[in-house]
Order: sequence, then C-alpha cells, then structure tokens
Amino acid sequence: MDPLVQLAAENPLIPPIPELVIGLIAFLIVFGFLAKKLLPNINKVLDERREAIEGGIEKADAAKTEAESVLEQYKAQLAEARHEAARLRQEATEQGTAIIAEMKAEGQRQREEIIAAGHAQIEADRKAAASALRQDVGKLATDLAGKLVGESLEDHARQSRTIDRFLDELDAKAEAAR
Repeated sequence: MDPLVQLAAENPLIPPIPELVIGLIAFLIVFGFLAKKLLPNINKVLDERREAIEGGIEKADAAKTEAESVLEQYKAQLAEARHEAARLRQEATEQGTAIIAEMKAEGQRQREEIIAAGHAQIEADRKAAASALRQDVGKLATDLAGKLVGESLEDHARQSRTIDRFLDELDAKAEAAR
C-alpha cells in the first residue's frame, strides 16, 4: 500500500485523497467565482472610497486655501479699518483743535470789542460828566462872582468866556501838579 494512503488510513486527521481532490476543485471553483465576480466589485468599492477620500482631501485643501485667503482678506480689511479709524481720530483731533483755536480767537475778539465798547462808554460818560461838571462849576462860579462883584453876570457870552478862562486855569494848575 501506498505510504500516504496507509498514513491516511492510520491517521484520522488526514482526509482521504479523493476528498482532498474534490475539496481542492471546489475551492478553486469558489476562488475563481470570487475572483471573477466579487473581487471586481470589491476593487470598485475600494476605488470609489479612495477617490472619495482623495476628493475629500482635495476639497479640504481647497477649503483650507480659501479659508486662508478669506483670513488674509479679513486681516487686510481689519488693518484698513484700523488705519481709517486712526485717520478719523486724527482728523477729529485736528478739527477739535481748530474749533478750540477759532473759539479762543472769537472770545478774544468779543472781549476786545467789549473792552473797547466799555472804554468808549467810559470816555463818553467822562466827557458828559466833565461837560455837566463844567456847566455846574461855571454856573456856580458865575453866581459866586456875581455876588462878589455885586452885579449880575447874566450876559451869556461874557459868562461863557469867564467860565472857560477859569476852568482853563484850573486845568493848567492840575496838569502842573502832576
């Protein structure tokens, strides 16, 4: 007997040769069927998944690139907005300074007008007071001179000359005393 057959007959773990051949043929048929029908479908699904993954990666890269572009645009707009805000602050400061200077100048001008008007009013009041005082002093001086002389000094022209001469003498004495 063949040693293999004898070994098979003696060992229960080794199957008989005809069963081995039939099993091998069945395995090859199943393997061939799987290789022809199932393997292309499996490869197709794997290719689709690979393409989907690669497409996803490409989409993610494109989205990342777009996000970086948007971020750069945002940063540029933010920098421009900050620059514009600084320019507006500077412009507002300059306008404020100009308005303050203009208001100070206007206040100075109004102050000078008020002072000038006050000086003019004081000068007018002084002249009016001096004129009224001159008339009162002249009238009193004429009355006093009339009482001293004993005659009336009612002649207006003479009275005016006498008053003017008297007051001019008083002014000259006052100026000499200064």
